[in-house]
Amino acid sequence: MFSAFGVFLMRQFFLALPTELEEAATLDGSSTLNTFWRVMLPLSGPALATLAIFSFMASWNNFLWPLLIVSDQKLMTLPLALATLQGIYPGQTQWNLIMAGTVITMAPMILLFLLAQRWVVEGVTSSGIKG
Repeated sequence: MFSAFGVFLMRQFFLALPTELEEAATLDGSSTLNTFWRVMLPLSGPALATLAIFSFMASWNNFLWPLLIVSDQKLMTLPLALATLQGIYPGQTQWNLIMAGTVITMAPMILLFLLAQRWVVEGVTSSGIKG
């Protein structure tokens, strides 16, 4: 989650939040840190969920780094293992194994997306902005 994209995404989200929320918290006597923890962070649920989904997908689908590092077949990640199922010669590839492996590989990402989607919608509907 700590990447250049994550910093950019969160910066853009916090710039889009209305400054009136910060000003109202300051007028109520809240410190800067308290304003962040009690006002801004609860509103950043959609951005944090989006960042979590993107970070998980990037690390789950990482192919090049494990390809360079891993030499033992027992330590291969799922994308690497799927690449080894492909045959060298035409007609040698067992497509049924590759498709089953693809479904198994996609299942955690789909589950995470479905769980985070509910949270993102809840965060958007209770954002505190009237209009």
